[in-house]
Amino acid sequence: MGQIEKLLKYQEEDSKLLNIEREAANSQEWKNYSQSKSFLTKRAPEKLESMDAKAREMTAMLEKLNKKYEEIMATIKDFENIDELVEEGADIQFYKKNASQLTEKLKSIKGEISALVKSMKDADEEYQALKKKTITVQKQYQEYSVAYQEYKKGKIAEMEKIKKELEVLAKEISPDVMKRYVAKRSERIFPIICSVKNERCSKCGMELSIVGKEKISSGNVTECENCHRFLYKE
Repeated sequence: MGQIEKLLKYQEEDSKLLNIEREAANSQEWKNYSQSKSFLTKRAPEKLESMDAKAREMTAMLEKLNKKYEEIMATIKDFENIDELVEEGADIQFYKKNASQLTEKLKSIKGEISALVKSMKDADEEYQALKKKTITVQKQYQEYSVAYQEYKKGKIAEMEKIKKELEVLAKEISPDVMKRYVAKRSERIFPIICSVKNERCSKCGMELSIVGKEKISSGNVTECENCHRFLYKE
């Protein structure tokens, strides 16, 4: 049996393994397990980190606004002695204008503080919702993990049987060819070996080069120059 025939036999067994892998990947048990795990290990931590950064930013902003508010209030207190200043000949219009400007600034800062406090309240509610969801998903994850492990047990024996058969078949194939096959398999190229029809790859339709035609005619393992699958002539 030549290398091509051995490769075809290997691929036939490998396709059974691939079908089980695809079935497992599309199973509801796997989807539930992987989605809950992804939420707990990636989405929730990333969201929490983002919320923490936002909280620090808002806290710093609130401190800044409060400080500015206190500074203006301290300045306004200077106007408590305005009567004495006027008696000493101070310009009343100047002080009125300053007082008006400070009052407007004070209103503006109070508005910013109010809006910021509301944002902080909304952020806290969002955090509480995330916390509640995380607790729920943690419970689900435990259940989904058990369900998936049970599901996987039913497939492992079947997969191991196929893998042992593949190990036996692999020993009869050139190590270099087998190495290239495994690399293509990891790239999700399947089928990895396919026939040539009318001097073209039956998968992508690319016509063989002169060198490719010579190699395939001599029975050597050759690759499609476009999709890189192994090719054979029936």
